[in-house]
Amino acid sequence: MSEGRILIADDEKEILDVLEILLVENGYEVVRASNGRQALEHPSEDIDLYILDVNMPEMSGFAAGSEIRRRSDTPMIFLTAYAGESDKYLGFSAGADDYIVKPFSNTELLMRVKAILRRTMGKADSSVAKDGSDMKTTDGEAVRISGTDETNTAGNTIIYKDLLLDTDSHILRKEDQLIKLTYTEFRILELFLTNRGKIFSPENIYSSVWNEDAVGDETIMVHIKNIRRKLGDSSREPKYVKTAWGRGYYVD
Repeated sequence: MSEGRILIADDEKEILDVLEILLVENGYEVVRASNGRQALEHPSEDIDLYILDVNMPEMSGFAAGSEIRRRSDTPMIFLTAYAGESDKYLGFSAGADDYIVKPFSNTELLMRVKAILRRTMGKADSSVAKDGSDMKTTDGEAVRISGTDETNTAGNTIIYKDLLLDTDSHILRKEDQLIKLTYTEFRILELFLTNRGKIFSPENIYSSVWNEDAVGDETIMVHIKNIRRKLGDSSREPKYVKTAWGRGYYVD
């Protein structure tokens, strides 16, 4: 049984060959594309993860990624030789879930692929502050319910105000509305809701979600802005993710 169907897009045949061998050997089904336009020819509902090179002819990875994100919430990883903060900012603005700088190690790439697919394909990931305890809700308190909520009979659910976050199936609902978050946005919101009242600096968020040192504040700012926008929240008077000026972000 396949571990997932991954589309890889790169204009360098050698990199495509290496990626395909690596992924197939680890149980994944691979679809190849040599530029962004070819990547878009495949229906996103048939793909579990995109791995897109940034600098490709005809259509760049950023342009293809933006169009993919407009169509669906299928997770994306960008590959690039550019390690600058502004490049990562552009990548996450385009809807990336992760960003890997070339040259990369095979182990690192596989770890990131597995981490994303574990979440988005409904396989529980306990890496974000979970103690497994059952909790109840009163007056907007964040709660965890194990296997009892009607929208999730087999896993864990966090309820906060009018939000319902299903940590097993990667689903967020606001009242009766389904909110589509990227993998990274989901992880950040989960981090806040499972650590209510704790202020996370951009560096704290980066190390908790990416498990690596931060590359600057702008990447986190983009994700916070996207989360607020999708929740219909205001940056001046936020209802959910709040700003502790000069310190970071939190959910009270």
